[in-house]
Amino acid sequence: MSVSKVWISPLTPEELIIFSDVLCVSVVQGDTDYRVTYSSTQICALQGSAVDIRCTYTYPSRIKEKVTVVEEAVWFTKMNRDEPIDLMTDSQFAGRVQYRCDKNSCTLKITDLRNSDSAEYKFMFRTNQPGWIMIGSPGVTLSVTALQVKVTDTSFWYPSWAEVTCSSSCHLSDHGFYVWYMNGETLHTKTPSTDKYFEKSDSIACAVKRYENFPSPSLYPSKLPSMSVSPSGEIVEGSSVTLTCSSDANPEAENTLYKGNQSLPLGSGGTYHFTSISSEDRGFYDCKSDDQSVSLFMDVLYAPKLLSVSVNPSAETVEGSSVNLTCSSDANPAATYTWYKEDEDSPLYSGQIFTITDFRAEHSGNYYCEAQNTRGRHNSTVYLNVASSKLQLT
Repeated sequence: MSVSKVWISPLTPEELIIFSDVLCVSVVQGDTDYRVTYSSTQICALQGSAVDIRCTYTYPSRIKEKVTVVEEAVWFTKMNRDEPIDLMTDSQFAGRVQYRCDKNSCTLKITDLRNSDSAEYKFMFRTNQPGWIMIGSPGVTLSVTALQVKVTDTSFWYPSWAEVTCSSSCHLSDHGFYVWYMNGETLHTKTPSTDKYFEKSDSIACAVKRYENFPSPSLYPSKLPSMSVSPSGEIVEGSSVTLTCSSDANPEAENTLYKGNQSLPLGSGGTYHFTSISSEDRGFYDCKSDDQSVSLFMDVLYAPKLLSVSVNPSAETVEGSSVNLTCSSDANPAATYTWYKEDEDSPLYSGQIFTITDFRAEHSGNYYCEAQNTRGRHNSTVYLNVASSKLQLT
């Protein structure tokens, strides 16, 4: 038998009769009889395992003295312009399908099953008789499932007794006994459910006998949550920043992000996004999962702002007295301060407080303070004269 790809002529409605209640499809014309029979129409199989889908088929040995020969036999799930797409050529199944066919039967074997393999599988054969093609429809519905450990009491809290069940999304008819694993050790229990006492450090998983290589994910309580900031490195005011609050648990734990007493809404993957972060966002953040939490201090760098200059004493400046000029700002990292007098190129002093001793008339004029850090600079001016010490900021 060859498995070459050829054009297939569709049957007319008069040539196709479907017997879905007896798991077969027949085509009848005179004394001829074409039929495909599946050994099962519903199959549930474990993700990662292999499955065999079997059928038998019949056809008349000859029509009008012409001996019938099967020229093509394929399994398929999809059609292209009324032509079945052979699974052997379907890229979705590359390297994972085999046909084992003899004169009147054909078995499809699929290995390394995936969720995307869930579909209706049909068998088609074509003979040398003009216009004769046979498609077994309805076909075999394959459902691919994964095992999952579920807790019967959803309000369960560690440590406590709990009943757990090894479940799947469809019925595994060929499963036999179950296998349970507690902290990696095999238990004696062989039933689909079991009662155990769980500490916070415990984990439990299940498998089906003879399919131990395809166990369920382990069920375990939330471990200490974690926090991360992206991008890493220095955070500069005005930039885009993502804060992630996550934990390792099965089933997935509910995580909450706080800044102080304020709860922040988490998006997909436990993320909180700052589109344009500001200095007000600087501070401690807490990621909480169940009864555990972790803190992170997020530092935001910004240029000096809210610059202010004060004069002491603030009353009239008497000639010969001492005057203190103080400069302050909000900056991160902390700003350095430099004092200048208007129309003079060289700085007068470096430091937050500038003191003029023995103040005289020639000291009158505009003085300005420049605050600077790695993110930028800003300045403010004050006017002093010998008569009074009036503060003028620009």
